[in-house]
Amino acid sequence: MQQKIIILDFGSQTTQLIGRRVRELDTFCEILPYNKFPKDDPSVIGVILSGSPFSVYDTEAFKIDLSEIRGKYPVLGICYGAQFMSYTLGGNVEPAGTREYGRANLASFDKENPLFRGFEENSQVWMSHGDTITKLPANFKVIASTDKVENAAYQAEGEQLWGVQFHPEVFHSVQGTLLLENFVVGICGSRQDWSAASFVDSTVAQLKEQLGNDRVILGLSGGVDSSVAAVLLNKAIGSNLTCIFVDHGMLRKNEFRNVLHDYECLGLNVIGVDASEKFFKDLEGVTDPEQKRKIIGRDFVEVFDAEARKITDARWLAQGTIYPDRIESLNITGKTIKSHHNVGGLPEEMNLRLCEPLQWLFKDEVRRVGRQMGMPEHLITRHPFPGPGLAVRILGDITPEKVRVLQDADDIFIQGLRDWGLYDQVWQAGVILLPVKSVGVMGDERTYERAVALRAVTSTDAMTADWAHLPYDFMAKVSNDIINKVKGVNRVCYDISSKPPSTIEWE
Repeated sequence: MQQKIIILDFGSQTTQLIGRRVRELDTFCEILPYNKFPKDDPSVIGVILSGSPFSVYDTEAFKIDLSEIRGKYPVLGICYGAQFMSYTLGGNVEPAGTREYGRANLASFDKENPLFRGFEENSQVWMSHGDTITKLPANFKVIASTDKVENAAYQAEGEQLWGVQFHPEVFHSVQGTLLLENFVVGICGSRQDWSAASFVDSTVAQLKEQLGNDRVILGLSGGVDSSVAAVLLNKAIGSNLTCIFVDHGMLRKNEFRNVLHDYECLGLNVIGVDASEKFFKDLEGVTDPEQKRKIIGRDFVEVFDAEARKITDARWLAQGTIYPDRIESLNITGKTIKSHHNVGGLPEEMNLRLCEPLQWLFKDEVRRVGRQMGMPEHLITRHPFPGPGLAVRILGDITPEKVRVLQDADDIFIQGLRDWGLYDQVWQAGVILLPVKSVGVMGDERTYERAVALRAVTSTDAMTADWAHLPYDFMAKVSNDIINKVKGVNRVCYDISSKPPSTIEWE
């Protein structure tokens, strides 16, 4: 039986990061809404309570009955999770005098406590809270403090129940991974048997059992997720898989042709459909980013549906949906960050069952699985690319001419990153076509043409990102090439915004 850690999500922006850290410990975990704990599941070996945007004393704060987990599993509360347990079990939580945010150091900690085994003196941690635990319940003991936070970590005496007011999952908590390892492996007893190899073997076996001799249709996008899903399914059912690759006209330059060639080399059965004329017509005059996404999502389903109906014996629709897509789309706070083109878009009238072989994987795990199956490195390391394509990198309305300009500029930028050996140092890169024109001079003539912005970020999971500090010589070369070679552009800017507060894409 596969062991797993349950992470109860109280709405924190870093809940997914907790999940990734646990997976990095070769341990399977599942992120669930705070009120959806799976009762009587023998595979659960421990529980983590996430942070939250709420205060524990807010009337709308998310709350659970701790008796469902207390005394039955080892429990670790992080930030809000720690405050909630303390508050619920008899302690006090009050607003801090000043918001405790940023780096702090553990001035003291219990070296004998299993949660801090192997910790170094004065270890740096990351705080991010407006409340603080001012009094612990009677049977709780302090096991770590900072100069400003006395109850930085605690344990319930005689119980496997811990709480930390800092965030061990974030990079700035230097020994945060060790703390999570102490909990997941040392306290919960994980066998650490979750790996890319075990995932491939078990998933192929499950797919064979689930699908049998049924025919499956998969919508390909050219990205790493759908590509890995296709290869995984191909290993399981071979020629019973039919892939459909729809060109909405807003892919990167020559991408439709190049990706089809890659798929043929992988031995996949792929049908390519050029539907760009329909997409351009339906997007005409549309400027709202969310409306663009919805139109593209709707049109994709219509085109895909028309092609899929030609395969009359199909029983399943496969998608490259990964775990963060599902978590973000089901955000418990009820706020949609953006629409996902491959979640919840299955038309009921297609009468196909859904198969999502990557639904439990994070992006970095998808890449490891691809490598495990021997896929070409250039497919595995491709930067993430939005489902709506260049439509959300053109601010304002979409026209074929704007797409042509952006494709040409983007091709110069991306190829330049490859030529200079910078591509793999960047998480995601692309060019944005701005809805402005600027004055320029070319030769003896005054020009009034478009401006573009280059965007390149470094990240590990896209939840947070920093702008890539690319060499000045490279930036000068790319700018010069775009202005000289792309008709219609006379100015190049570079976006130096981080996420948060900005997003990676502009729309």
